[in-house]
Amino acid sequence: MEDLLVIGSAAKAAASELSHLGQTKKNEGLLACAKALITHEKEILTANQLDIENAEKNQMKESLIDRLRLTSNRLEQMADGLRQIVSLKDPIGEVLSSEIRPNGLQILKRRVPIGVIGIIYESRPNVTSDAFGLCFKAGNAVVLRGGSDAIHSNLSIVKVLREALKEIGINENAVQLLEDTSRETATNLMKLNEYIDVLIPRGGAGLIKSVVANSTIPVIETGTGNCHVFVDESADFNMALDIIENAKTQRLGVCNACESLVIHENVLEEFLPQVYLRLTKKQIVFRADEKARAICPQMEEATEEDFGTEYLDTLISVKVVKGIEEAIAHINHYNTGHSESIITSDYQNAMKFLEEIDAAAVYVNASTRFTDGEVFGLGAEIGISTQKLHARGPMGLEALTSTKYVVFGNGQIRP
Repeated sequence: MEDLLVIGSAAKAAASELSHLGQTKKNEGLLACAKALITHEKEILTANQLDIENAEKNQMKESLIDRLRLTSNRLEQMADGLRQIVSLKDPIGEVLSSEIRPNGLQILKRRVPIGVIGIIYESRPNVTSDAFGLCFKAGNAVVLRGGSDAIHSNLSIVKVLREALKEIGINENAVQLLEDTSRETATNLMKLNEYIDVLIPRGGAGLIKSVVANSTIPVIETGTGNCHVFVDESADFNMALDIIENAKTQRLGVCNACESLVIHENVLEEFLPQVYLRLTKKQIVFRADEKARAICPQMEEATEEDFGTEYLDTLISVKVVKGIEEAIAHINHYNTGHSESIITSDYQNAMKFLEEIDAAAVYVNASTRFTDGEVFGLGAEIGISTQKLHARGPMGLEALTSTKYVVFGNGQIRP
């Protein structure tokens, strides 16, 4: 616990310095870090290969190994993510409102850094640079705790980032990584509310549930994604097939991938064989309800658990419904508040779906794969928030800030 106190204290001191850095200096730091990632490509990829080899020895699912793997192209994307953050407007100091009260007081509401942000995450080493970049631009220090499966990659990336900051005179404790990946250390981190202002878990349902249950630090929940695509009776089949294939198979191990199909019974007989043929060519296994299996008996039987599962794998569940009302009820019961889509040509059904589905992102005739900070114009994201307080959906710079009231007077006293 003593090491955590040292880390927390260093982070708090760094956050104090960062809160006074101007946009020019922060952008200089981000560009230096982006350059350093490319300059040190060889050592980062060598470290990543150690993690890949360990994952393969431990028989990790291929979809999860893909999330873990770094390549020259992915490293360039990480660097480009930092460059994109440079191009984003610095939110710190923005005046959100200004009002002169009847007593002459001028009250301004300004955007300020949160302070120190803790992030507990799994597998994806790209989160290491993305999280640093967004926290840094918003004037926050960040304490990272990655998973044991990515420890070599994360250590290498953070070493490079810290060295780049130090070389241009910025406190390298703006970003720190816990080297101990034990559960005990993670639990102790969750109690460090004296130093850490907010904690963000990124990973599976088990990780998020553990953080919410154990943390004494305020938590922003970022989501597991049991995402659905509902094929309405008026859907364009070709459009539906393309969207479903993209949403499910483009990348299996991501939170915005489609995990469940909901199909209107009036198009079941015609549409289901087509989507079955399309996805089985990509090695997708279907787990379906009784009505669907009556049409395609080769599908596996779905259980109650299947309808609520984020597979992150070559599996998809199928539910047949009588209409839009049942589709919405099913999705709202089983979803995780992430991303949901309807494929339809019916305007009224589209509007009803948008209004009544309870999720951070709701789509009409588009893939759920678009739920992403960069796609939404936010730059690299810190995560997809599935809660309703403070931030919801892809979290960019503004979600990593707080507010302060600034009050100007000329001698007023309260009667």
